Amino acid sequence: QVQLVESGGGLVQAGGSLKLSCAASESIFRINTMGWYRQAPGKQRELVATIARIGITNYADSVKGRFTISRDNAKNTVYLQMNSLKPEDTAVYYCTALHPTFSPVWGQGTQVTVSS
Repeated sequence: QVQLVESGGGLVQAGGSLKLSCAASESIFRINTMGWYRQAPGKQRELVATIARIGITNYADSVKGRFTISRDNAKNTVYLQMNSLKPEDTAVYYCTALHPTFSPVWGQGTQVTVSS
């Protein structure tokens, strides 16, 4: 099954930007939904954004207007552009692939730390 590898995390000051990438081991063209979730210490994993195969996007209220999810099917890669970062965005960010024919697939995660 598809494997996912995230990259692009790091340490940034509040107000800064980061772009996360999620590289898939095989074509994502037919995968219904690709998404990003995050998990902060002591908290449950939560939805950040998803993008459907046909390009429809969905965002958590907390990131609307600041984050943008996109997918490049030709490169088998999903991106998360994060602008105007806040300390509360600090978390491990996970990429996921969701499709009716298999259980959710997760990457290993990438740490994002926003300093105040």
